[in-house]
Amino acid sequence: MAIVVFLGVLLGLMALGMPIAFALILTGVALMVQLDFFDAQNVALNVIEGANNFPLMAVPFFMLAGELMNAGGISRRIVDLAVTCLGHIRGGLGFVAIGACVLIASVSGSAIADTAAVAAILIPMMRANGYDIARSSGLIASGGIIAPIIPPSMAFIIYGVTTNVSITKLFIAGIAPGLMMALTLVLTWRWVSRKEAVPTQPRQPWSVRAKAAVDAIWALFMPVIIIGGMKAGIFTPTEAAVVAAVYALLVGMFVYRGLKLSDLPHVFISAAKTTAVVMFLVAAALFTAYMITLAELPGLVIGLLEPMLDSPKLLMLAIVILLTVVGTAMDLTPTILILGPVLAPLVVRAGIDSVYFGVMFILVGAVGLLTPPVGTVLNVVCGVARIRMEAIIRGVSPYLIAYTVLILLFVLVPELITMPARWFG
Repeated sequence: MAIVVFLGVLLGLMALGMPIAFALILTGVALMVQLDFFDAQNVALNVIEGANNFPLMAVPFFMLAGELMNAGGISRRIVDLAVTCLGHIRGGLGFVAIGACVLIASVSGSAIADTAAVAAILIPMMRANGYDIARSSGLIASGGIIAPIIPPSMAFIIYGVTTNVSITKLFIAGIAPGLMMALTLVLTWRWVSRKEAVPTQPRQPWSVRAKAAVDAIWALFMPVIIIGGMKAGIFTPTEAAVVAAVYALLVGMFVYRGLKLSDLPHVFISAAKTTAVVMFLVAAALFTAYMITLAELPGLVIGLLEPMLDSPKLLMLAIVILLTVVGTAMDLTPTILILGPVLAPLVVRAGIDSVYFGVMFILVGAVGLLTPPVGTVLNVVCGVARIRMEAIIRGVSPYLIAYTVLILLFVLVPELITMPARWFG
């Protein structure tokens, strides 16, 4: 009965167009009523307690770091370095987009921020050079979803807090699959663009490349500081977020001088607005997760999937299919907050590594950002490129197929994620 109440109320409210955060709170209230211990004060206390979590302090600071990075010129210098090194290759701006997405992902942690930064700089360049904009926009959107996988990842922070999995271990485990996603895009773009008759950028002399590298060196140090500091045990992921924000502020103001005092109010307000949306979602979902636990929903789900517990790969395949379907209708953060607490105990019971599952959960959910009708990342690129949704769906299709193959490979060979995680760890 609890499963029926949970799904019926949540899906019904979402179908009516209610914002997800309010739908989650009311779903928790419905479970309270069903369990016959409704208490309004308990609802308020649990919602407040949901946001009162020290690791979640990383969210506003990484958001702020991303805003400062874009406003201070750090993103542009990363793209300029990629153009200087790769622009002369056939289809070179596509490879530039992939490289820029990886580099910016290693400092932003947000798929939307990563995609918007790369799209705003590269789509006008690709259009001016005669690239097919639908294919190019699809590539940039596909590169943008590397951000939730390569650390520092906002999605890993939320998943770790929600399911009580080590955020540092998730960060380390995300490095290899993130790079494999980039390699997948390189191979797919090479195949897609083989008939692209576009002019290449002139090959730059080594002196120009060296100058671009020196100019971008402060930007490239940012991921080294974040990952290196956590790996060495100098600071936690939450402290790393503060370091990233301060570093982006200092570099943007005093090194690149693209950030002025007058720009700071706009940057802070923009980061605060985005943070407020995410934190309210998290607070609402953690209250619902509390009620899910009291209603023993994880145990009920385990009972339903009991026949698959002896076959971890079959169970993973079933969960991947479930997350893929959910991802077409729900954004990544609500997916983590709703399904994370339900599925995490299930995979532990089946003997699946919790960190491996966390990476797979976020990877499949991130691919959902490329699928309509929600397709948050697609909407961002459509707005920047000024193209219709139908065009970008056509352009993103080859990369979706390639990502699906990569996910199936990870299901069949979990060691592709777990072994590099042990090496890096």
